[in-house]
Amino acid sequence: MPDARVALSTASVYPENTEAAFEIAGRLGYDGVEVMVWTDPISQDIDRLRELSDFHQVPILAVHAPCLLITQRVWGTDPWAKLVKARSAAERLGASTVVVHPPFRWQRQYARDFVLGIQRMGGETDVRFAVENMYPWRYRDREVAAYAPAWDPTGEDYPHFTVDLSHVATSRTDALAMVDRMGDRLAHVHLADGSGSAKDEHLIPGRGTQPCAELLERLAANGFDGHVVLEVNTRRAPGPVEREADLAEALAFTRLNLAAAASELSGTQ
Repeated sequence: MPDARVALSTASVYPENTEAAFEIAGRLGYDGVEVMVWTDPISQDIDRLRELSDFHQVPILAVHAPCLLITQRVWGTDPWAKLVKARSAAERLGASTVVVHPPFRWQRQYARDFVLGIQRMGGETDVRFAVENMYPWRYRDREVAAYAPAWDPTGEDYPHFTVDLSHVATSRTDALAMVDRMGDRLAHVHLADGSGSAKDEHLIPGRGTQPCAELLERLAANGFDGHVVLEVNTRRAPGPVEREADLAEALAFTRLNLAAAASELSGTQ
């Protein structure tokens, strides 16, 4: 098997909570979880997260900083203080990566200092700050640039990147070309599918138009040793049984395509 570990984002079980994500990840055999820090109090409680990780024997591989619209007041309102707290959480929980979005355009001072600030913070810790690609917001025929310096982070000198395939679909760009631009700075993957809708869909891999299988094969062939995190939307599942079936399907898809490329590579050696 390739070195990449496959994790479950705690956001993938919504409307169930963070505690349920640990239980499901452990039962299905995920290698770990990425904690989405949001309005669920458990996601903000480092001691409780450690207890859940120990109880379910599920490592916390990454922490997603609270930088969504709905988390503007989680861990305070100062965006730099949020990142400091996310770094501290990652260090205490043994996570290697903090996922962070580019600033919103109206966060002017934060956006102005963001590139240099991420470089500085990355130099102060072994935790990787992996900046995630976003997408332009669309309303009817209008396109709004909501992020600064840009929704596509590959034009900036960040030490590490997260590629999110659902966001690639929403931005209507080429996923593999974006990964090529990220190069060896690609540290983290949010695996999900999309159809190119203006909505950020986060479909189960294989149910949209994104090259999910091709990306996984490429990662395995290139010896990618970061994390592949299933960040999918299961809120329309009729109930817990169907939600768990979707998450089992997503895990099987990911492992199958990572292993297929690794097996093919070993067979040629």
